[in-house]
Amino acid sequence: MQYAVVDGARSEAFKKGQGSCPVCGGAVIAKCGPRVAHHWAHTRRNTCDPWWENETVWHRSWKNCFPEECREVIHASEDGEIHRADIRSRLGVYIEVQHSSLSDAERISREDFYQNLVWVVDGTPFQKSFRLGHILPDPDSELGKDLIWYKAKGRTCEAANAMFFRISTNRKSYPALSKTNMPDGLVELAFFRQVATEIKADYRGHHQYEWRRPRRTWLDAACPVFIDFGYDFLCKLEKYDATGLSCVRLVPKRQFLNDLEALDDARAIGQMPLAVWFDPV
Repeated sequence: MQYAVVDGARSEAFKKGQGSCPVCGGAVIAKCGPRVAHHWAHTRRNTCDPWWENETVWHRSWKNCFPEECREVIHASEDGEIHRADIRSRLGVYIEVQHSSLSDAERISREDFYQNLVWVVDGTPFQKSFRLGHILPDPDSELGKDLIWYKAKGRTCEAANAMFFRISTNRKSYPALSKTNMPDGLVELAFFRQVATEIKADYRGHHQYEWRRPRRTWLDAACPVFIDFGYDFLCKLEKYDATGLSCVRLVPKRQFLNDLEALDDARAIGQMPLAVWFDPV
């Protein structure tokens, strides 16, 4: 952990330092070697917070994006359960930065405990199995409301091979056709390249993607999930429209951090649409 209690005050680790754990009160010592981030560790094996994981440089860099008082904040529920959140914004949004894999049970427990929570997930361990696909138009635009996309996989992740059909041009054959009432027969297909200019004009950060062997717990999360692949943007997992199509929305890290300074609702973080074309490559 980054902070311990030393002489009654929170302190970062220093050489030969000794202190106490702010959660359980147990003795901790400073670890200040040349190859790891300086941190505190319990002197004895201790499970004062079973949700805690070994901290990486990636964890520490995310914590350091926030003021000191927002890092490693202790939260207690009404029934007395206590945990130490990675980050709590000044307006009360909890941010858990997660590197290791997580079971469904533990994810659900944390979401139930913190409630007003966003996840930031380290995507580098599965980066080779995740492929960012072609852009999508704003689902709330007139164009977005008219197009029904096929799930991208393999070559169809590329714009040149992406396929969809229009509700408007297939209504003659299927009068009741809508995003929630799909056709049971043949439709007139179209390809991305046919409307590329229109799609780019309506782009607000949405992309199809392919994730081989996905960590399914993040797909089932009840709280917003932002994947960090080490770029200047995060990939926010979303459902694109009423068809249930999975997509990601690219959220610049600067916008993510600005939102956490200005908003008190976790679900509002990263929702502001991109105002200009944002090329992720």
